[in-house]
Amino acid sequence: MALSLEDKKRLVDISTQLEEHKLNNKLSYYDPYPYQKQFHNEGDENAQRLLMAANRVGKTFCGAAEMAYHLTGLYPDWWNGRQFHNPVRAWAGGESNETTRDICQKELFGQPDDPNAFGTGAVPKELIGETTRKPGVPNAFNSVMVKHVSGGNSRLGFKAYEQGYAKWMAEKLHVIWLDEEPDQSIYSQCITRTADSNGIVYMTFTPESGVTEVVANFINDIKPGQSLTHATWDDAPHLDEKVKEQILGALPPHERDLRSRGVPVLGSGLVFPISEDDLKIDPFPIPSYYKQLVGLDFGWDHPTAAVWLAYDPDTDIVYVYDVYRQRKESPIIHAAAIKARGEWIPVAWPHDGMRQDGQTSGVTLADQYRKSGVRMHYEKFSNPPAPGQEEGKGGNSVEPGIFELMTRMQTGRFKVFSNCPLWFEEFRMYHRKDGKIVAERDDLMSATRYASQSLRFARTSEVLLRSEISDNDFDPYGEF
Repeated sequence: MALSLEDKKRLVDISTQLEEHKLNNKLSYYDPYPYQKQFHNEGDENAQRLLMAANRVGKTFCGAAEMAYHLTGLYPDWWNGRQFHNPVRAWAGGESNETTRDICQKELFGQPDDPNAFGTGAVPKELIGETTRKPGVPNAFNSVMVKHVSGGNSRLGFKAYEQGYAKWMAEKLHVIWLDEEPDQSIYSQCITRTADSNGIVYMTFTPESGVTEVVANFINDIKPGQSLTHATWDDAPHLDEKVKEQILGALPPHERDLRSRGVPVLGSGLVFPISEDDLKIDPFPIPSYYKQLVGLDFGWDHPTAAVWLAYDPDTDIVYVYDVYRQRKESPIIHAAAIKARGEWIPVAWPHDGMRQDGQTSGVTLADQYRKSGVRMHYEKFSNPPAPGQEEGKGGNSVEPGIFELMTRMQTGRFKVFSNCPLWFEEFRMYHRKDGKIVAERDDLMSATRYASQSLRFARTSEVLLRSEISDNDFDPYGEF
């Protein structure tokens, strides 16, 4: 049945209204990528956050969306981050007045030099109140009032690093968003401004200046109340391979990791100066004759991490095919995750598994996992013994394992499945400072080393399924 002219006009009107609604209510249509959701939700426990990301992955709108949620109180159902139930006082800032206008202001309120674009940013148009102009900066706002769902107005001010740290003083604030990397003096002022209000400071940037003092605090010396979220081109589905290749082809080699992976220039400080592309392979079903092993690194404030290795004895190649990383959960939760990947797979674990827990009647951490059905090795981790040396006497020094992993990587005998982004996240930031490995955000790297250095205890599913509990290799807890 053909539509009448009136029906066609009605459909056009509806379509126009829908498009206008999308333009003026962008926040309602924000469907965050996993890394963006992780960044938002980290705000629940962390007052200071850094989203250190590659170019063009959506980090700036991520920052703008969070600011819009706090200004309006319109938190979505999936939100597990920090919430403010009353109007807030907030700042957004960047390197200069112009870049703050062209980046932060644009993402929040629409293209600054186009009056028709006002209200097409993250803040819904109907909630934008009074605006004041910044003197001497065309089309730039100095402050904006935003209606909060609880009643009253939130106030957002725009700042620039070029104004100097003195302009970042005096005011008490709930939220500060910094879209470009500040120097330490500016950042310190921001922390001070939010301290009395139980507020938050979050940053979204690509680390173009390398390992500055601000960046170093998050990758070398991260403290309770701080979180670092990392995102690469692989975390942004809107970037297809053709676009990535075109961009990379136009960049000088020394900028490619920075632009595509958000990795600061660490130079010779990298523990493994190996290209990710040389390690990454597409996942494949693990053959039954491959030997398998889990490396486990215990944690609480820092994550508990596990890495699953498969070893091909014919080619002498080690494959990382799965990982697990979770903080502030009990051993029984971690044990369930480990068993879900295969209860028969042996687990190598470090010396802190011998620590006794007073809340569990002195039972060691390793025994808690055993009682939960995890096939823990009968002894704590040790490096392979030297020829003629007794098993278990190889020590737990880090450097032998690093050397072995480096050798495997350089000779093509160490590969990582591409569906293990958490592993690559740690790999690209694993570095030395003053010659020593920085023991921060290295949980999966440690677990990998334990497993790699324990390959002599790896087993195949066929062998373990044929074995009897009474064999000498096993005990009632399923150890090997």
